[in-house]
Amino acid sequence: MRKHYLDNLRWITVIIVVIYHVFYMYNAEGVLGGLGKITNLKVQYYDMFQYLVYPWFMPVLFVVSGISARLYLDSHSEKEFFRSRTLKLLVPSTIGLFVFQFIQGYVSMSLGGGFEGLAAAGVPKPMIYLIMVASGSGVLWYMHLLWVYCVMLLLIRKIEKGRLLEAGAKTPLWLVALFLFPIWGASQILNTPIVSVYRIAFYFVFFVLGYFIFSHDEVIERLKKIAIPLIVIAVAICAVFAFMYFGENYADKPINRGLLYAVDAYAGSLAMLAGMARFGDFSGPLSKWMSGHSFGLYVFHYLGISSVALFIAKPKLMPAPVCYILSLVAGFVFGYGLYAIISRIPFFRWAVLGIKKEK
Repeated sequence: MRKHYLDNLRWITVIIVVIYHVFYMYNAEGVLGGLGKITNLKVQYYDMFQYLVYPWFMPVLFVVSGISARLYLDSHSEKEFFRSRTLKLLVPSTIGLFVFQFIQGYVSMSLGGGFEGLAAAGVPKPMIYLIMVASGSGVLWYMHLLWVYCVMLLLIRKIEKGRLLEAGAKTPLWLVALFLFPIWGASQILNTPIVSVYRIAFYFVFFVLGYFIFSHDEVIERLKKIAIPLIVIAVAICAVFAFMYFGENYADKPINRGLLYAVDAYAGSLAMLAGMARFGDFSGPLSKWMSGHSFGLYVFHYLGISSVALFIAKPKLMPAPVCYILSLVAGFVFGYGLYAIISRIPFFRWAVLGIKKEK
């Protein structure tokens, strides 16, 4: 039976990502990557939304990806798994950069004045082009890491031969709680400099927990029983994190390597997983449509947000509140619109979205 709560959890989390990126684009807290502050407010208190959701929304997606990997491998061969993940993840995040996502690179570099700086430094134009293409990765970093994790999973499966997976079904709640410590430990290592989102070890732990632990119905049933207390605790932890660190760069060290960050990330992930398993395991026309289009929304939404920032907010053509609203609308319009268009164009649907030609 299809686990509808996973579908709903995925598309709801992607919507949170879209909203987050709107606030991130115009944040006043010094978190680099967007346009920055466009208001005259002394303090943008609504920026606290970023602090409330950032630690846990990507861990949630990696947990769901780990669970999905288990479900796929239950009915497909490892060769089919590798092919499907390469098509869906690696092709769009590599070939897709040259076919379409270089546009995102152009917009992102234009926002930060990257072209002028590189030209002034005497960087050759072919090299500037390659930098622009690489800058188009944007939100595709998730797909880069996920493909690597899937390959690593195949290697792990050959070693553990199903024993670890079988043992995962018996995981008691007290042991689930103790997984916090490997998460915190992983947050200290394999963090790339400059591009701080590539937290290789940190997100890998969430992916592995999704595959070996949370893919078992027995474990989910245990979590469902404590869903409400988990949600209350997670909300409290998120609030504490937001109030403690508001005004600081939450996305980089030392904050994102602290114990509170790890607690926030894990508690938020468990609360979302348990809450959706208990209250969100349903399917209807709207949820089916949202689930079927969440991938396109994730891949294309940031182009809409950043385009509004570049062409409207940066030259101050509209008041700040209007720019926020337009960015949010553009995120959904670009996300769903580009997906609808590109998914119907031969070659582009393969290169940009990993959709193979229908036979």
